[in-house]
Amino acid sequence: MSERLVVIGSQWGDEGKGKITDYFACRADMVVRYQGGNNAGHTVAFDGNKYSLQSIPSGVFNPRTVNVMGNGMVVNPESVVAELQKLHDRGITDYQLYISDRAAMVMPWHSALDGAYESQKGGALIGTTKKGIGPTYSDKYARIGLRMGDLLEPEYFAERLRAALEVKNMELEMLGLPKYGFQEVYDRYMELAAILGPRICDTSALINEAIREPGKKILFEGAQGMMLCCDHGTYPFVTSSSPSSSGVCVGAGVAPKWVDNVLGVAKAYCTRVGSGPFPTELHDEIAHEIRERGHEYGTVTGRPRRVGWFDAVVARYTGMLAGIDNWALMLFDVLSGLDKIKICTAYECDGEVLTAPPSTISRLEKCKPVFIEMEGWKEDITGVRDFEELPEAAKAYVRKIEELTEIPVGIVSVGPDRTQTITLSESLRRF
Repeated sequence: MSERLVVIGSQWGDEGKGKITDYFACRADMVVRYQGGNNAGHTVAFDGNKYSLQSIPSGVFNPRTVNVMGNGMVVNPESVVAELQKLHDRGITDYQLYISDRAAMVMPWHSALDGAYESQKGGALIGTTKKGIGPTYSDKYARIGLRMGDLLEPEYFAERLRAALEVKNMELEMLGLPKYGFQEVYDRYMELAAILGPRICDTSALINEAIREPGKKILFEGAQGMMLCCDHGTYPFVTSSSPSSSGVCVGAGVAPKWVDNVLGVAKAYCTRVGSGPFPTELHDEIAHEIRERGHEYGTVTGRPRRVGWFDAVVARYTGMLAGIDNWALMLFDVLSGLDKIKICTAYECDGEVLTAPPSTISRLEKCKPVFIEMEGWKEDITGVRDFEELPEAAKAYVRKIEELTEIPVGIVSVGPDRTQTITLSESLRRF
């Protein structure tokens, strides 16, 4: 039987999933993206080079790895073609990539509507990337969306496109936005179909076949983070899908019994892009120092990320919901040089101590973090490859996170490169 590993973000996204998925993709036979779209930004660094991915799975750098864009994703064909071209321009041409025929397809009007919806929110902006992800998911569940497999049947695609335009052009007109003509959209998407068509197939069949093969290593990677989950995150400041490990089943087309090893990726501190409550957020020189040291700017948008201390309330909550077996503690080296480091252990709200995030934004915005303070360390740890060689204060910080979350730290990342990774978990070493 195969080995399966799910890598999820456990905070508000941007936790460093790109490095971790790349780290395991080197050994994986298959890498599967199961939700999100090109609003995600994964940064991968190896051999002195840095690559940014949005839709394409992180195993694309390994020629023997099968990369799958699952049915739970929303796929922008224009973006995928452009992303592949960028990889080709940098010499990455030998890869295996398949796209689910059931994945929802981003159409030209979706990004226009995304921007229009956001502008109507006034001071309550969600902070969307305006890539059309939300409107595409909305159309999917309204049953008026188009899917990647439609491109393989030109007459059926034309029928679906006409039906969609009839609805979407009325909406665009009401919002004062330009309408789209059938022929222009049809012709362009047929051009994209000629490029991507050979990669479009029933990917759930591919994945389940690999699951049954002895010794196969299958990596499932999510986008964004658990606190942006549409069901369990800081609603309405969330994404339009579920980044949780449970999202693997629907988003990849596999049974729940195959999801049995979950790695939660967490920064050694916290960041957030866009609007929404962020209890441990810092507004001082330390925030600036961490932001610059950690290059905390959005991969997709370039926006500066908000910075805060590690939030054990969030970590316990997402660890419970996603069934996290181990933490991958990322950007640990960024904390080097700080005199004191804080960890949020609980929230205080209207005189009550909370150990889990409340469901409403109004209450979460009132929450004040309850901190413990720990000693920092001055040493440069980017060259450390053995946990025991870390400074005592650094080891104490890791152990405190394990104690507060009741989940072991399986990986400590001390730099952006693949080699700057300390693996503590035996099961992760074997993958």
